[in-house]
Amino acid sequence: MTSRARGLFWLRSLPAVLCIGLAGIVVSAPAGAFEIFGLKLFEEDEPAAIEIVDPLAYTVTLEVEGADPDGALREQLVAASQLMRGAEDPVPGSIGLIQRANGDFEQLVAALYENARYAGEVRILLNGRPLADLPPDADLSGAEPVPVRILVAPGKQFRFGDIVIRDADGQAYAAREQGLVTGEIARSTVILDAETALVRELEKAGHPLAQVSGRDVVADHARGVLDVALLLDAGPVAPFGSTSVEGAESVDSAFIARMTGIPEGERYDPEDLAAAEKRLRALEVFSSVTVRGADSLSADGAVPVQVTVSERKHRYLGAGATYSSTDGGGLEAYWGHRNLFGHAEKLRIEGSVSRLGATSETKDLTYRGAVLFEKPGVLGPASKFTSRLEVEQENPDAFRRFSVEGAVGITYELTETQTVSAGIDVEYAELTDSFNVDLETITVALPLEYVRDTRDNELNPTTGTRLALLVEPAHEINAGATFVKLRAEASAYRALDAEKRFVAAGRLAAGSIYGADLAQIPANRRFYAGGGGSVRGYGYQDIGPVNALGNPTGGRSLLEASAELRIGITETIGLVPFVDVGLVSANEDFSGSEFKAGAGLGLRYRTPFGPLRIDVAVPLNKGPLDPDYGIYAGIGQAF
Repeated sequence: MTSRARGLFWLRSLPAVLCIGLAGIVVSAPAGAFEIFGLKLFEEDEPAAIEIVDPLAYTVTLEVEGADPDGALREQLVAASQLMRGAEDPVPGSIGLIQRANGDFEQLVAALYENARYAGEVRILLNGRPLADLPPDADLSGAEPVPVRILVAPGKQFRFGDIVIRDADGQAYAAREQGLVTGEIARSTVILDAETALVRELEKAGHPLAQVSGRDVVADHARGVLDVALLLDAGPVAPFGSTSVEGAESVDSAFIARMTGIPEGERYDPEDLAAAEKRLRALEVFSSVTVRGADSLSADGAVPVQVTVSERKHRYLGAGATYSSTDGGGLEAYWGHRNLFGHAEKLRIEGSVSRLGATSETKDLTYRGAVLFEKPGVLGPASKFTSRLEVEQENPDAFRRFSVEGAVGITYELTETQTVSAGIDVEYAELTDSFNVDLETITVALPLEYVRDTRDNELNPTTGTRLALLVEPAHEINAGATFVKLRAEASAYRALDAEKRFVAAGRLAAGSIYGADLAQIPANRRFYAGGGGSVRGYGYQDIGPVNALGNPTGGRSLLEASAELRIGITETIGLVPFVDVGLVSANEDFSGSEFKAGAGLGLRYRTPFGPLRIDVAVPLNKGPLDPDYGIYAGIGQAF
């Protein structure tokens, strides 16, 4: 057993992405350089800066006529102007400046239209000369930097007048949800968004060739209104036709077509195409996927489905290192193949060892070796077969374990956000638990899990929820103990502002084990709390009942809750104040236990594969054996 320390540093590796600690490297066909904390990974030669021929500098001012009390219009115009955004960069001579100004004119007029200002006027002066009067080869190099003035007279905002939306048969349509309503501000983007929504609704009704065939937009300057008339062409209702695949190399094309899950003959629905694209991306064998209906119908009146893919490299390997002030160093490595037999089968072999330097006894090391295999589409496109064979030795405060475990299961996608899984898990273990009992256990479990996940991002969610419910009947053969483990965990995320700089996040978890006494339940299948991903500020698995020596025994029931406010300081740096609470009880009814609470502050550094996380926490109701603080690091948010 390991003893607890006054200070705790916890660092868990995430081998599928990147291991952070003493070193962390993943090798998988790098496409460019990635820099983190001054260390460049996968470094390649950077492209040389493009040299500008005949560079010409200029200064630019933007003058907006009339009232703009909150500066919103000026901000939109600046964002639309390349002359304003690129004022510090010289242009390639007079021609380059004239071309940039011409592009600005179109963009500024479009920005006025987006602001419903159809009587506005934009004038651009280059060295005092109107842009409209300059020949394409005009020489502006006499004065450098060249003074540029952008003069904008926005005019009044227009509102929608008469709105007429019909199809060729005279049927009327409305676009109120998109804001295309008489009396509303007549922004040009509202018209375009309404057209997109109208076509989308027709497509969802089975019309794959739906389009806006006519648009008549008239600005009445005297009344300040914009009359809009749209003509829709629904086209025929059509079923899905055959599916063709382009770009496949080592992945079987027929398998790709089957995994789209789009049955030939069913009525066209664009949501089926979106779901198929998401399903193919989830196979993790493609760097890009596009699934779309053809632009024309086949001879039998169906719409063919066109799938275009680009395969990524299928083999990968990685290695990493970790360090903990209490548990010493650790090493891990893994190798994987994403397309073993041509049907996106995944094989992964991984191994790790830790507590290096913290103990001189081999029996006290923590190590793990595993072979994982996954095959999609075994019971249709929405299904996946999983299997795992694992050998592990671990030595936390609560128990010592050597085990060999095998598991197989099926995961089925009920909807885009809901999955269920079921399987069988068989484990042989040699255990020494906190009751000082040496046991050999053979446990057979039948886990059944339901997950509903609406998060917008798994590693850094800003909206949505996740709910996981687990029911796991199990039988330990040697002791003849039968028990059922129940666990529920829910988390929710909500952005508090439009830019998502402030995100409130909460997590709640509860569980109970029924059917057997605590001592009859194998130690590694009991509930534990404490540490990263649980109650920060406490040792790993150290919350809950303890034996006479102060070592945790685990429990039959669990309650945990966490709350965070994720604050974006810059585009890449964030701070996260948090509070965690939890308890573990030896009884199934949560009685006789005390809640433990921890609080702290986290630092986040955003990367392309998720935020790097460092949390510092202190226990709020510290016991005599609890650490003074805890430091935790990893990739992705804590929950």
